[in-house]
Amino acid sequence: MSEPIQYAQPPGAPQPLGGAALLPPAPPGYRTQVRSHLRHPLENLCLVVVILGSLLVWAISGYEVASAIIDRRQPDPYAVFFLAAPLVIYFLRGQLYAGLRLSGVKISPTQYPEAHQMLVDACAHYGLPKVPDAYVVLGNGMINAAASGHGFRRFIFVYSDLFEIGGQARNPDALRFIIGHEVGHIAAGHTSYWRVLGISGAQWIPFVGSTLSRSQEYTADNYGFSLVPRGSAGAMATLAAGKYLNRTVDVNALADRATTEKGFFVWVVNALASHPVLVWRSHALRDRRRPGRLLWRPKARP
Repeated sequence: MSEPIQYAQPPGAPQPLGGAALLPPAPPGYRTQVRSHLRHPLENLCLVVVILGSLLVWAISGYEVASAIIDRRQPDPYAVFFLAAPLVIYFLRGQLYAGLRLSGVKISPTQYPEAHQMLVDACAHYGLPKVPDAYVVLGNGMINAAASGHGFRRFIFVYSDLFEIGGQARNPDALRFIIGHEVGHIAAGHTSYWRVLGISGAQWIPFVGSTLSRSQEYTADNYGFSLVPRGSAGAMATLAAGKYLNRTVDVNALADRATTEKGFFVWVVNALASHPVLVWRSHALRDRRRPGRLLWRPKARP
Protein backbone atom coordinates (compact mmCIF):
# COMPACT_ATOMS: atom_id res chain seq x y z
CA MET A 1 0.00 0.00 0.00
CA SER A 2 1.27 3.46 -0.82
CA GLU A 3 2.02 6.09 1.78
CA PRO A 4 -1.08 7.18 3.76
CA ILE A 5 -2.64 10.52 2.90
CA GLN A 6 -1.99 13.21 5.47
CA TYR A 7 -4.47 15.95 6.37
CA ALA A 8 -3.69 17.47 9.71
CA GLN A 9 -6.37 19.39 11.57
CA PRO A 10 -5.30 22.91 12.56
CA PRO A 11 -5.56 23.63 16.29
CA GLY A 12 -8.65 25.27 17.65
CA ALA A 13 -11.25 23.68 15.37
CA PRO A 14 -14.65 25.25 16.17
CA GLN A 15 -17.14 23.29 18.25
CA PRO A 16 -20.79 24.38 18.32
CA LEU A 17 -22.53 24.36 21.70
CA GLY A 18 -24.35 21.11 22.36
CA GLY A 19 -23.40 19.56 19.04
CA ALA A 20 -20.71 17.58 17.32
CA ALA A 21 -17.37 19.22 16.73
CA LEU A 22 -17.02 20.79 13.30
CA LEU A 23 -13.81 20.27 11.36
CA PRO A 24 -12.31 22.49 8.68
CA PRO A 25 -13.37 21.46 5.17
CA ALA A 26 -11.13 18.91 3.48
CA PRO A 27 -9.46 19.83 0.19
CA PRO A 28 -11.59 19.18 -2.92
CA GLY A 29 -11.72 15.48 -3.77
CA TYR A 30 -9.95 14.50 -0.56
CA ARG A 31 -12.59 12.11 0.77
CA THR A 32 -12.95 10.39 -2.59
CA GLN A 33 -9.19 9.94 -2.73
CA VAL A 34 -9.11 8.53 0.79
CA ARG A 35 -11.93 6.09 0.08
CA SER A 36 -10.38 4.69 -3.08
CA HIS A 37 -7.00 4.49 -1.37
CA LEU A 38 -8.16 2.55 1.68
CA ARG A 39 -11.20 0.52 0.63
CA HIS A 40 -10.64 -3.23 0.22
CA PRO A 41 -10.60 -3.92 -3.54
CA LEU A 42 -13.37 -6.54 -3.31
CA GLU A 43 -15.69 -4.66 -0.97
CA ASN A 44 -17.81 -3.03 -3.66
CA LEU A 45 -18.21 -6.32 -5.53
CA CYS A 46 -19.29 -8.04 -2.31
CA LEU A 47 -21.72 -5.20 -1.66
CA VAL A 48 -23.38 -5.66 -5.07
CA VAL A 49 -23.72 -9.42 -4.53
CA VAL A 50 -25.22 -8.92 -1.07
CA ILE A 51 -27.71 -6.31 -2.27
CA LEU A 52 -28.82 -8.64 -5.07
CA GLY A 53 -29.22 -11.39 -2.48
CA SER A 54 -31.31 -9.08 -0.32
CA LEU A 55 -33.55 -8.19 -3.26
CA LEU A 56 -34.09 -11.90 -3.86
CA VAL A 57 -35.00 -12.47 -0.20
CA TRP A 58 -37.44 -9.55 -0.24
CA ALA A 59 -39.03 -10.75 -3.50
CA ILE A 60 -39.59 -14.21 -2.02
CA SER A 61 -40.90 -12.69 1.20
CA GLY A 62 -43.26 -10.40 -0.69
CA TYR A 63 -44.59 -13.30 -2.73
CA GLU A 64 -45.16 -15.35 0.41
CA VAL A 65 -47.06 -12.56 2.18
CA ALA A 66 -49.15 -11.76 -0.91
CA SER A 67 -49.99 -15.44 -1.36
CA ALA A 68 -50.97 -15.71 2.30
CA ILE A 69 -53.32 -12.76 1.98
CA ILE A 70 -54.93 -14.22 -1.16
CA ASP A 71 -55.25 -17.67 0.43
CA ARG A 72 -56.46 -16.17 3.73
CA ARG A 73 -53.83 -17.93 5.78
CA GLN A 74 -51.19 -16.93 8.29
CA PRO A 75 -48.05 -15.68 6.45
CA ASP A 76 -44.63 -17.01 7.32
CA PRO A 77 -43.31 -14.88 10.23
CA TYR A 78 -39.84 -14.70 8.67
CA ALA A 79 -41.32 -13.23 5.49
CA VAL A 80 -43.15 -10.60 7.53
CA PHE A 81 -39.96 -9.85 9.45
CA PHE A 82 -37.95 -9.29 6.25
CA LEU A 83 -40.60 -6.99 4.82
CA ALA A 84 -40.64 -5.02 8.09
CA ALA A 85 -36.85 -4.52 7.92
CA PRO A 86 -37.01 -0.74 7.23
CA LEU A 87 -38.87 -0.13 10.50
CA VAL A 88 -37.04 -2.78 12.50
CA ILE A 89 -33.61 -1.40 11.56
CA TYR A 90 -34.69 2.20 12.20
CA PHE A 91 -35.97 1.42 15.70
CA LEU A 92 -33.04 -0.82 16.63
CA ARG A 93 -30.52 1.86 15.65
CA GLY A 94 -32.51 4.52 17.50
CA GLN A 95 -32.74 2.33 20.59
CA LEU A 96 -28.98 1.66 20.51
CA TYR A 97 -28.18 5.37 20.24
CA ALA A 98 -30.57 6.25 23.07
CA GLY A 99 -29.08 3.56 25.27
CA LEU A 100 -25.57 4.91 24.75
CA ARG A 101 -26.69 8.47 25.51
CA LEU A 102 -28.41 7.36 28.71
CA SER A 103 -25.87 4.85 30.05
CA GLY A 104 -22.51 5.46 28.35
CA VAL A 105 -19.76 7.86 29.33
CA LYS A 106 -19.47 10.40 26.52
CA ILE A 107 -15.93 11.08 25.31
CA SER A 108 -15.44 14.85 25.26
CA PRO A 109 -12.74 17.52 25.69
CA THR A 110 -13.28 17.28 29.46
CA GLN A 111 -14.09 13.55 29.81
CA TYR A 112 -11.23 11.40 28.50
CA PRO A 113 -9.67 14.34 26.60
CA GLU A 114 -6.82 12.22 25.18
CA ALA A 115 -9.31 9.85 23.56
CA HIS A 116 -11.36 12.81 22.31
CA GLN A 117 -8.28 14.22 20.60
CA MET A 118 -7.70 10.82 18.99
CA LEU A 119 -11.26 10.99 17.68
CA VAL A 120 -10.80 14.51 16.31
CA ASP A 121 -7.47 13.57 14.69
CA ALA A 122 -9.03 10.53 12.99
CA CYS A 123 -11.91 12.57 11.56
CA ALA A 124 -9.58 15.26 10.29
CA HIS A 125 -7.27 12.64 8.77
CA TYR A 126 -10.18 11.05 6.88
CA GLY A 127 -11.70 14.36 5.82
CA LEU A 128 -14.94 14.01 7.77
CA PRO A 129 -16.82 17.28 8.28
CA LYS A 130 -18.06 16.40 11.78
CA VAL A 131 -16.80 14.46 14.75
CA PRO A 132 -19.22 11.65 15.66
CA ASP A 133 -20.37 11.10 19.20
CA ALA A 134 -18.28 8.55 21.07
CA TYR A 135 -19.04 6.65 24.26
CA VAL A 136 -17.34 4.30 26.70
CA VAL A 137 -19.71 1.55 27.85
CA LEU A 138 -19.31 -1.09 30.55
CA GLY A 139 -17.55 -4.10 29.04
CA ASN A 140 -17.86 -6.69 31.81
CA GLY A 141 -14.78 -8.39 30.39
CA MET A 142 -15.75 -8.12 26.72
CA ILE A 143 -13.21 -6.70 24.25
CA ASN A 144 -15.19 -4.90 21.58
CA ALA A 145 -16.00 -1.62 19.86
CA ALA A 146 -18.47 -0.64 17.14
CA ALA A 147 -19.75 2.17 14.94
CA SER A 148 -23.32 2.90 13.93
CA GLY A 149 -25.74 5.71 13.21
CA HIS A 150 -29.27 6.97 13.62
CA GLY A 151 -30.80 9.56 11.34
CA PHE A 152 -28.08 12.02 10.41
CA ARG A 153 -26.01 11.26 13.49
CA ARG A 154 -23.06 8.87 13.60
CA PHE A 155 -21.51 7.43 16.73
CA ILE A 156 -19.00 4.92 18.00
CA PHE A 157 -18.70 3.11 21.30
CA VAL A 158 -15.84 1.28 22.96
CA TYR A 159 -16.26 -1.28 25.71
CA SER A 160 -14.47 -0.24 28.90
CA ASP A 161 -12.18 -3.28 28.95
CA LEU A 162 -10.90 -2.40 25.48
CA PHE A 163 -10.80 1.34 26.18
CA GLU A 164 -8.58 0.69 29.19
CA ILE A 165 -5.63 -0.30 27.00
CA GLY A 166 -5.28 3.35 25.95
CA GLY A 167 -4.11 4.61 29.32
CA GLN A 168 -0.72 6.27 29.47
CA ALA A 169 0.68 3.27 31.37
CA ARG A 170 -0.49 0.90 28.65
CA ASN A 171 -0.71 1.41 24.88
CA PRO A 172 -2.32 4.66 23.67
CA ASP A 173 -1.42 3.89 20.03
CA ALA A 174 -3.50 0.71 20.18
CA LEU A 175 -6.52 2.71 21.32
CA ARG A 176 -5.80 5.28 18.61
CA PHE A 177 -5.87 2.46 16.03
CA ILE A 178 -9.17 1.15 17.40
CA ILE A 179 -10.78 4.59 17.31
CA GLY A 180 -9.39 5.09 13.80
CA HIS A 181 -10.84 1.72 12.79
CA GLU A 182 -14.32 2.60 14.05
CA VAL A 183 -14.29 6.10 12.56
CA GLY A 184 -13.10 4.42 9.36
CA HIS A 185 -16.37 2.50 9.24
CA ILE A 186 -18.17 5.84 9.27
CA ALA A 187 -15.89 7.42 6.67
CA ALA A 188 -16.31 4.40 4.37
CA GLY A 189 -20.11 4.63 4.55
CA HIS A 190 -20.62 1.36 6.43
CA THR A 191 -22.97 2.93 8.98
CA SER A 192 -25.44 4.41 6.50
CA TYR A 193 -29.06 3.43 7.16
CA TRP A 194 -29.66 2.73 3.48
CA ARG A 195 -26.58 0.54 3.25
CA VAL A 196 -27.55 -1.44 6.36
CA LEU A 197 -31.09 -1.83 5.00
CA GLY A 198 -29.83 -2.83 1.56
CA ILE A 199 -27.76 -5.71 2.91
CA SER A 200 -30.11 -6.82 5.70
CA GLY A 201 -31.91 -9.53 3.74
CA ALA A 202 -28.75 -11.36 2.66
CA GLN A 203 -27.33 -11.50 6.18
CA TRP A 204 -29.31 -14.73 6.53
CA ILE A 205 -27.67 -16.35 3.49
CA PRO A 206 -24.66 -18.42 4.63
CA PHE A 207 -21.25 -17.03 3.58
CA VAL A 208 -22.74 -14.08 1.64
CA GLY A 209 -23.27 -11.40 4.28
CA SER A 210 -20.28 -12.51 6.34
CA THR A 211 -17.93 -12.12 3.36
CA LEU A 212 -19.03 -8.52 2.86
CA SER A 213 -18.60 -7.90 6.58
CA ARG A 214 -15.01 -9.18 6.49
CA SER A 215 -14.19 -6.94 3.53
CA GLN A 216 -15.54 -3.98 5.48
CA GLU A 217 -13.41 -4.89 8.47
CA TYR A 218 -10.30 -4.99 6.29
CA THR A 219 -11.27 -1.55 4.95
CA ALA A 220 -11.66 -0.18 8.48
CA ASP A 221 -8.30 -1.71 9.40
CA ASN A 222 -6.77 0.16 6.46
CA TYR A 223 -8.21 3.40 7.84
CA GLY A 224 -6.80 2.67 11.30
CA PHE A 225 -3.42 1.75 9.85
CA SER A 226 -3.27 4.95 7.80
CA LEU A 227 -3.82 6.94 10.99
CA VAL A 228 -1.34 5.12 13.26
CA PRO A 229 0.54 2.16 11.72
CA ARG A 230 2.37 1.41 14.97
CA GLY A 231 -0.91 0.91 16.81
CA SER A 232 -2.06 -2.11 14.81
CA ALA A 233 0.18 -4.63 16.60
CA GLY A 234 -1.06 -3.60 20.05
CA ALA A 235 -4.67 -3.76 18.91
CA MET A 236 -4.24 -7.26 17.48
CA ALA A 237 -2.42 -8.43 20.62
CA THR A 238 -5.29 -7.18 22.78
CA LEU A 239 -7.90 -8.89 20.63
CA ALA A 240 -5.86 -12.08 20.86
CA ALA A 241 -5.07 -12.24 24.58
CA GLY A 242 -6.91 -9.42 26.34
CA LYS A 243 -5.86 -6.25 28.11
CA TYR A 244 -3.56 -7.90 30.66
CA LEU A 245 -1.58 -10.28 28.45
CA ASN A 246 -1.41 -8.13 25.31
CA ARG A 247 2.18 -7.07 26.00
CA THR A 248 3.28 -10.71 26.09
CA VAL A 249 1.93 -11.53 22.60
CA ASP A 250 4.36 -11.98 19.71
CA VAL A 251 2.21 -10.47 16.96
CA ASN A 252 4.68 -11.52 14.26
CA ALA A 253 4.33 -15.15 15.35
CA LEU A 254 0.55 -14.69 15.21
CA ALA A 255 0.75 -13.33 11.66
CA ASP A 256 3.18 -16.06 10.57
CA ARG A 257 0.56 -18.72 11.33
CA ALA A 258 -1.78 -17.29 8.68
CA THR A 259 0.14 -19.18 5.99
CA THR A 260 0.42 -22.47 7.90
CA GLU A 261 -2.95 -22.95 9.63
CA LYS A 262 -5.06 -24.74 7.04
CA GLY A 263 -7.85 -27.25 6.65
CA PHE A 264 -11.56 -27.39 5.80
CA PHE A 265 -12.77 -26.25 9.21
CA VAL A 266 -10.26 -23.39 9.25
CA TRP A 267 -11.85 -22.23 5.99
CA VAL A 268 -15.37 -22.64 7.39
CA VAL A 269 -14.63 -20.69 10.59
CA ASN A 270 -13.33 -17.74 8.58
CA ALA A 271 -16.06 -17.93 5.93
CA LEU A 272 -18.82 -17.75 8.53
CA ALA A 273 -17.17 -15.04 10.65
CA SER A 274 -18.17 -11.37 10.53
CA HIS A 275 -14.51 -10.41 11.13
CA PRO A 276 -11.44 -11.94 9.50
CA VAL A 277 -9.87 -14.62 11.67
CA LEU A 278 -7.21 -12.99 13.79
CA VAL A 279 -4.15 -14.62 12.24
CA TRP A 280 -5.26 -13.54 8.73
CA ARG A 281 -6.09 -10.06 9.98
CA SER A 282 -2.70 -9.69 11.65
CA HIS A 283 -0.99 -10.93 8.50
CA ALA A 284 -2.81 -8.34 6.36
CA LEU A 285 -1.83 -5.52 8.73
CA ARG A 286 1.80 -6.59 8.62
CA ASP A 287 2.05 -7.23 4.85
CA ARG A 288 0.80 -4.03 3.22
CA ARG A 289 1.72 -5.19 -0.29
CA ARG A 290 -1.62 -6.94 -0.78
CA PRO A 291 -5.14 -6.72 0.66
CA GLY A 292 -6.52 -9.02 3.32
CA ARG A 293 -7.82 -12.36 2.13
CA LEU A 294 -11.57 -12.96 2.28
CA LEU A 295 -11.92 -16.68 1.56
CA TRP A 296 -8.50 -18.19 0.81
CA ARG A 297 -5.65 -18.12 3.28
CA PRO A 298 -2.59 -15.96 2.58
CA LYS A 299 0.39 -17.60 0.91
CA ALA A 300 3.93 -17.22 2.09
CA ARG A 301 5.93 -14.82 -0.05
CA PRO A 302 9.48 -15.74 -1.06
